[in-house]
Amino acid sequence: MALFGLIPDRSPEAAAPAGDAAADAARLAALQPQHPGPRELRAQAVHRLQIGLFGLAGMLLIVSLANVIMDRAKLVDRTTGGTPAAAVSPSASPSTANDPLVDMGVAPELPVGSAVKPAHQAPPASSDN
Repeated sequence: MALFGLIPDRSPEAAAPAGDAAADAARLAALQPQHPGPRELRAQAVHRLQIGLFGLAGMLLIVSLANVIMDRAKLVDRTTGGTPAAAVSPSASPSTANDPLVDMGVAPELPVGSAVKPAHQAPPASSDN
């Protein structure tokens, strides 16, 4: 019953009449936390050991799975020649030679030599004061 948090009633307060000093002492003793016996302590230790071993087994499983995935990726790299698709066709324009964001396809490729005009321009301020 200690596994489920149920503590059997060990106090003799039901046998003593109300208002009696012995009954008050029994009620006070029932309110005090009861220390687990050796059997409960052993059960708690076994439970902690089981949790720890399951945690270690789970970590071993995750690391093994990651190792298998990395081995498969290396095997695929060896069979395809080890050249990723981005390295096969580098950008031809000299303006993007130093821009890694354009090489990855994150930023758009903008020409450096031509003047790009914005689509919306604010009208010039007039001095009609």
